[in-house]
Amino acid sequence: MDTRITVQDVLQAMARGEIKAYYQPQYDVLTNKLKSVEALARWILPDGTVLSPGHFVPVMERTDAICQLDWYMLREACAFLCRQPVAQRRRIAVNFSRWHFHDPQFLDRLCAVVDEHELPHKLISVEITESAAVAHGPDVVDWVNAVKAAGFQVAMDDFGSSLSSLAFLKDVPVNVLKLDRNLLSSNCESERERVMLESIISFAHRLNMTTIAEGVETEEQLNFLRTSGCKRVQGFLMAKPMPEEEYARLCAEPNPDSGDVLLMQSSASAMNLLAEAIFKRFPLIILANITRNSYYMMAYDSFTTHTCPAAGVFDELIEGGAITMHAEDQMRFRTTFCRENLLQAFAQGKESVRVVTRQLGDDGIYRLVETVDYFVTNPSTDDVLVIAMSQTLA
Repeated sequence: MDTRITVQDVLQAMARGEIKAYYQPQYDVLTNKLKSVEALARWILPDGTVLSPGHFVPVMERTDAICQLDWYMLREACAFLCRQPVAQRRRIAVNFSRWHFHDPQFLDRLCAVVDEHELPHKLISVEITESAAVAHGPDVVDWVNAVKAAGFQVAMDDFGSSLSSLAFLKDVPVNVLKLDRNLLSSNCESERERVMLESIISFAHRLNMTTIAEGVETEEQLNFLRTSGCKRVQGFLMAKPMPEEEYARLCAEPNPDSGDVLLMQSSASAMNLLAEAIFKRFPLIILANITRNSYYMMAYDSFTTHTCPAAGVFDELIEGGAITMHAEDQMRFRTTFCRENLLQAFAQGKESVRVVTRQLGDDGIYRLVETVDYFVTNPSTDDVLVIAMSQTLA
């Protein structure tokens, strides 16, 4: 950072319009199609010199002055979207500092800026860093939920820069996980690096998050990311950050013919597609160990009720589910899925156990719900395992 640059210098540059939004595209890892973009600040000096964020952002981040730059960049991104033909618009990610977590008016202001430009909220992705999210703990969860509820996407940037937040991530419902460039530092030649990346990508997909790998600079990195199931890539290999005019021309170009995606994708990608299809049909999926009276939730999205704990005792799960049923269905649900009945059904060679009940949703309405327990095996244990899948029928 140039220590001669002050906060006032940057604010004056913003007032003069010298701070510009450069755009770095994000591509589908399999098809090479342009999917989204990140807006990045650049300071264009009068002599044409382009200063990267490292020259002026750190001094802004020391105080809440960085918030002024964040709002400035949001307005720049919104103005650019307004100038684009509707058919050529892609979602733009805008970075927001940790200081915004303390602003009770943040969401109102975010909506006001985007609404002023008459843009759909879904076109803006609010990007926060991993370190900021971890530092602010539980407060971030409510903040993210509120932003998402308003129709915006939320992305966690620089994930993996510290690897201190895997446990925390399960509670922060971001839409996008951006993998830090340091995770690719060994050019994907290290086995430990590959295992770590694959684990994070799989973890994110299980939580229904889109993964974007940052800092992709070599074909080796791109090829590995294709086999690992990563969704999108961003980096110098595909495109450097570019001025608005250049990015606008890129958006106007037709997407390349990527060929047959089924022939390009890896088995990991195919399994992710299969999982997505299953989760659409069965928004509630639970893996249970009947022998050991335990369970954990594999998927939980858009189901009729959201009162099920993520993991715990199987007997308590069944009792908790039963009390959400219509009074006439409660006993049938309990007897069908009690461990004694499931163990007996398994011993008889049955492949599954099924029941349809009326379940009370969070909105106070009873709906028909089908629950099926499929018996599965694991070569590492003789325990009786089931995968329970529930779907709303009406």
